Amino acid sequence: MSPKPVLRRDDPEAEPLVGNIKVTRDDWLNVAMDVLISDGVERVKVLALAERMAVSRSSFYWYFKTRQDLLDALLKSWEQTNTAGLVGQAKAEAKTVTAAVLNVWRCTANPDLFNTSLDFAVRDWARRSGPVRNLLDRSDARRVEALTEMFQRYDFPEVEAQARAKALYYMQLGYDMAGLNESGSYRLAMTSEYLKVFTGCEPEPGELEEFSSYSLQFWDP
Repeated sequence: MSPKPVLRRDDPEAEPLVGNIKVTRDDWLNVAMDVLISDGVERVKVLALAERMAVSRSSFYWYFKTRQDLLDALLKSWEQTNTAGLVGQAKAEAKTVTAAVLNVWRCTANPDLFNTSLDFAVRDWARRSGPVRNLLDRSDARRVEALTEMFQRYDFPEVEAQARAKALYYMQLGYDMAGLNESGSYRLAMTSEYLKVFTGCEPEPGELEEFSSYSLQFWDP
């Protein structure tokens, strides 16, 4: 799970706020996202968020017209982080299909590319909201389409490319949802075998080393 958000006013590296401004729009969004992840969408309430930040709820209306505007902004942030992140990694240039899959797996390491906890929170939200369910379905379709196109770039036939894309994508979702207590070193030791399962190919020299170096910036050894 992502660390608790630091309010702009409490961040020693941020420019200080001026005048009567005590929190920013990003503060509202970040705290609302933290509550969404930890407690669910039902707990994302304007008054509760204001109390958590020790401000008047009237400041909320400088940035949002309604609570629904805030919820819509959370969904937009989710799409801009998770869907755009995964699609971007699937489209990243790579010499081999194994390198391409390793590009996608960077999303499992770097929360700036893909916030897994946020994805689970949106999926839970979608169980109780038809519009969010529709949005999630469209996002899943975009992600699978990007992965399918990725496999096709390496000459996999269309149907096989789609099957591999779905297996890769939905396995990763289930893997993350299981919350396995695995060290970074164990996951990296298994990466070569996982690549063979999903691509049928052995990684090229240097590919695993590059992925390991990247991932260990975010994973505990």
